[in-house]
Amino acid sequence: MAESYNLCLDIGGTKVLGVIFNSKKEVVYRLKKKTKAGGDSSENVEQVIINVVKELISTSGIKKSDIHAIAAGAPGVIDQDKGVVLFSPNLPWRNYNIRKPIEEEFGCPFYIGNDVNVGVLGEYKFGAAKGYKNVVGLFVGTGMGGGLILNGELFTGNKFKAAEYGHMILDPEGPLCNCGQRGCLEAFSSKQGMSSYIRQQVSRGRKSSMAETVMDGVFKSKALKNALAEGDAVAMEAVNRACHYLAIASGNLVNTFSPDVVIYGGGVIEAVGDIFMEKILAEVDRYCMPSIRETVEFKKAALGDDSILYGALSMIKK
Repeated sequence: MAESYNLCLDIGGTKVLGVIFNSKKEVVYRLKKKTKAGGDSSENVEQVIINVVKELISTSGIKKSDIHAIAAGAPGVIDQDKGVVLFSPNLPWRNYNIRKPIEEEFGCPFYIGNDVNVGVLGEYKFGAAKGYKNVVGLFVGTGMGGGLILNGELFTGNKFKAAEYGHMILDPEGPLCNCGQRGCLEAFSSKQGMSSYIRQQVSRGRKSSMAETVMDGVFKSKALKNALAEGDAVAMEAVNRACHYLAIASGNLVNTFSPDVVIYGGGVIEAVGDIFMEKILAEVDRYCMPSIRETVEFKKAALGDDSILYGALSMIKK
């Protein structure tokens, strides 16, 4: 019998990461492609996905007929049951049925879910949260994403909109968030939040090696890593502030859900996770009920860039 393969994708605003898993759930091939999502139509992004899948098939040498299924994580509110992207902040999709054209093109099932939900699922099935039943996941990237596993099941809430921890309001007088509200966790602790703090300090005349990298938007995680290694005071303040609010948010989530474990992932954690973990753990006890705190572990995500890809693999029905 021919080997059966699953193709899994991490669809971002600027890139699509694709891998092929064999039947033993091992990665046998990977590919990364840039996307220009900005003003493109839905069809263009869909075409990028189709092209990436085609390229994965042709360059890896597997047969189209040997693909069992395709699965993806993408930003936004996604109806996992129907394969419809209801809304996506960085991609031009509104109530868009992405499943239909992909299944028609490749003749196999297609699954799609919110990227951070899918990433937390990946950590639960294959990574740092394996073996736990109740998992809170916080992913620190350009924005702030969340995911929640309750009693061994991904919890997506009403209309697949649950676990928007990034928009937990921690200070109603705080900095403006992209969502229009003030003082959200995302406005303090994401790359956007930290970048805007550094920009503000630089505009007041303070020196930072990150001044240039934050002028046109958000920093690259590597720039933050370098700045911290150099002892950049402004960068360290941005991190201290980010971790302070992550500790408060984590305490709130611990008190609300009493999870077995809280997992921290995303690009920032991958680059400087040890610093973040140390600072969050130094403070989080203040915000947890002691009786709940003693049954919770705090861990760094284990799969890095691949958590969404493994989560996509987990969505595929046998």
